[in-house]
Amino acid sequence: MKRPVAYIAGTGHAVPRRVVTNDDIAAMGLDTNDAWIVERTGIRQRHLAAPDETLTSLAAQASRQAMEQAGVLPGEIDVIVLGTASPDHLLPATAVEVQAALGCSRAAAFDLGAACSGWLYSAIVAESLIAGGSADTVLVIGAEKLSSIVNWKDRNTCVLFGDGAGATVLRRARGGHRGILSSYMRSDGALTQLLWRPAGGNVEPLSPEVMAEGRHCIQMAGREVFKHAVRSMAEATDRALDAARLTANDIDLLIPHQANVRIIDATAKHAGIPPERVFVNVDRYGNTSAATIPIALNEAIQQGRVKEGSTVLFAAFGAGFTWGSLVVRF
Repeated sequence: MKRPVAYIAGTGHAVPRRVVTNDDIAAMGLDTNDAWIVERTGIRQRHLAAPDETLTSLAAQASRQAMEQAGVLPGEIDVIVLGTASPDHLLPATAVEVQAALGCSRAAAFDLGAACSGWLYSAIVAESLIAGGSADTVLVIGAEKLSSIVNWKDRNTCVLFGDGAGATVLRRARGGHRGILSSYMRSDGALTQLLWRPAGGNVEPLSPEVMAEGRHCIQMAGREVFKHAVRSMAEATDRALDAARLTANDIDLLIPHQANVRIIDATAKHAGIPPERVFVNVDRYGNTSAATIPIALNEAIQQGRVKEGSTVLFAAFGAGFTWGSLVVRF
C-alpha cells in the first residue's frame, strides 16, 4: 500500500432551496406517480435550482464550507478542479467563475468533464498535481444544475436528476496513513450513445428544431446503462481494494454514486459490504451526477459516520462511459 500524498482536509455541500417531490412531478402531467418512481429508483424528492441559483453560486457556497472546515484561506488554494456536465457557460470554464467568487486569485482553475464520475476523476487529478509538486492545496468540486438539461416531458429521465454541489479540499499529506490509499479510473467511449446529449455541440448546434425535439437534453437507454453501471462499479471496487491491499472487512463505509438504489445495492453486494456500512441519500437528492459523492461525504461526516480513522470506499459511474473508485482513510 502506497503512502498517501494527499488527504481530504475539509468538505461542504449546497443544494437549491426548492424541494420537488415525486407527487410534484406527477402533477406536471407526466404518466408517473410516487410509487412507480420509488420502486424503480428509490428517489422520493430532489432539489431544483431557481434562476438565481447558478452552478457557480452553488459551487461557491459548498466550497466556502469546505475551506472553512479545512482552515484554508482563498489565497492558499493552488488549483480548483470542478467536475460538471452542466456548466454555467460553454466558455469560459465554470471553475474560473467559482475562483472569482471565492477570491482565490492565485489559483489555476479548470473544469473536468466526466459526468457522474466528475468529482472522483477530479480528486485523482488533484492527487496527481500534489504528488507532482504542482500544488499543495487543491479545491475539488462536483456540481450540477441538471434541471437545465433535462427533458421535462420524458418521464424516464426527468424523475432521476437533481441539482446541487459538493466540495472537498485536498492537501499534501505530511506522513502517516491518512489520505488517499488507492485510486482507479476507466472509460469506454464506444458506448457514448447509451447516455448522452446528442445535440447542442459543434456536430449538431442548437436550432429551433433541436430545441423542439429535445435533442439538447439528456437521453438515456435505461436498461443498458443499468447493466453497465453495475458491472463497472463492481470492477472499480475490486480494483481499488486490491490496490490498497484491503478487503471489504476493512471498509468502514461505502459511499457510491447516488444514481439508483438498485445500483447501490448491487455494488455493495458485490463488494461484500453490508447495508449498514453503505451511505444512501439518493432518496432525498436524486442523481446530482458529479455532486452525489461529495454531497454524501459531507453528510456522512456531519452524521458521524465518517470520522478520524475511518476508511471509506468511493465508487462512481457516468456517461462516457466513465467509472472509477477511491479508497480514503480519514
